Amino acid sequence: MITSRILIIDDNVQRVSDLKVIFTFLEQNDVVSVGCDAWQTELKAVETVQVILVGDCQGDENRNEILTAIRELEEDVPVLLLSDSEVMQEIGSIDSTEGILGGIVMPASNTQLSSMLQKARIYRESRRASDVGRTSTLFRSLVGNSRAIRHVRKLVEQVASSTANVLILGESGTGKEVVARNLHYNSPRRDKPFVPINCGAIPADLLESELFGHEKGAFTGAITARQGRFEMAEGGTLFLDEIGDMSLTMQVKLLRVLQERTFERVGSNKSIKADVRIIAATHRNLEDKIKDGEFREDLFYRLNVFPIEMPPLRERNSDIPLLTNELISRFENEKRGSVRLTPAAIISLCQYHWPGNVRELANLVERLVILHPYGVVDLPDLPEKFRIQGIAIAESTPEAELNEFPVDSYRDPSQQLPKDNFDLKEHLLKLEYGLIKQALDEANGVVAHAAKRLNMRRTTLVEKLRKHGLQRNDEASNF
Repeated sequence: MITSRILIIDDNVQRVSDLKVIFTFLEQNDVVSVGCDAWQTELKAVETVQVILVGDCQGDENRNEILTAIRELEEDVPVLLLSDSEVMQEIGSIDSTEGILGGIVMPASNTQLSSMLQKARIYRESRRASDVGRTSTLFRSLVGNSRAIRHVRKLVEQVASSTANVLILGESGTGKEVVARNLHYNSPRRDKPFVPINCGAIPADLLESELFGHEKGAFTGAITARQGRFEMAEGGTLFLDEIGDMSLTMQVKLLRVLQERTFERVGSNKSIKADVRIIAATHRNLEDKIKDGEFREDLFYRLNVFPIEMPPLRERNSDIPLLTNELISRFENEKRGSVRLTPAAIISLCQYHWPGNVRELANLVERLVILHPYGVVDLPDLPEKFRIQGIAIAESTPEAELNEFPVDSYRDPSQQLPKDNFDLKEHLLKLEYGLIKQALDEANGVVAHAAKRLNMRRTTLVEKLRKHGLQRNDEASNF
């Protein structure tokens, strides 16, 4: 791990001296200080500046000039403001707050300074990660290493190159569209359009026009001719999401297209050939809908040539650390912020039952990025429903009071073992690997600090690092 280089720009000699004492205690020895008149030379002389601390510099005007110049030289370097008063009030008086993560009120405590440095490190890492350009792969990522998600990836590989219709089943929020995009990307049609449409979000009387298009004057409001989704997806893939919500009338028309590979625009009798691969998805039980007369059996068999079932998140909770990292990477890639989660927070998330599946996890990560920008989220920082009772009690309740709680209070009733094929040893090894990796990253590669974070002996952690093949300068894995 690169040792942090800290640049202090301040004319207050005593304040600089106090900061250096604290930095020495925090094992941050690569610190450079300079007055407000000579900072630019020092900034260029320092090979890699990880964080800049800026003092009062004789008023807001001079400080604004320095901040503007810093941003022109290096836009990704995080900046912290120094003051002997309430810094957050002063931040509102500067011209631009981009890259300014907050302020340090002097005299600063070790905890406050350590927290701000951690925040600066996360900010810089996220800004660098966003420059890598992962947009082209993020939407295709079926993240996870559980048996269930590995089975889905295998099915995708087997059917992607064929022209068979695929029916993706699973609860809402499990990532059915991600599977559909993977199928398209790995097929010979990848250079042609991928066109999604949510059949449940469009009124039944408009869905026909959306799918097949219409001619000018076909109905009131049709002032021009318009292509439908089938024409837009020509040569590519049409993804029919929530197919179970389609009306019976439209089911008949869709069945005809699947059988004859031709269709007509609304208001036209001219047949148009359709070279389109159909991928459908639904969270409903179509076989039950067939029994109730709400879904055509012949259409079901046309669509269900190759079914793929996405498992709910509660059945693959060992993937949650990887999914969380992937979601954070998306925010970093879009330069919308970043956040880090402690091992305790990750463990708590792994115990939650996730009724909203991956979509609920994505919403949570977005909320944490907003509430704790470039910060470290610990268990108490999570919304209450995501904190499992056992961990919350152990961390917040005095030891003498623990005996007052019944043993059952440590059990999360929402947790259910998978029905079969659950390898507890494999699950625990993967969870241990992910948490040790995160603790090591948060400790900047310092094994002693990571061991303290994990509440274990340093020698024990070293043995576990060897077992998992982790090194102090190990790069983050790409999942």
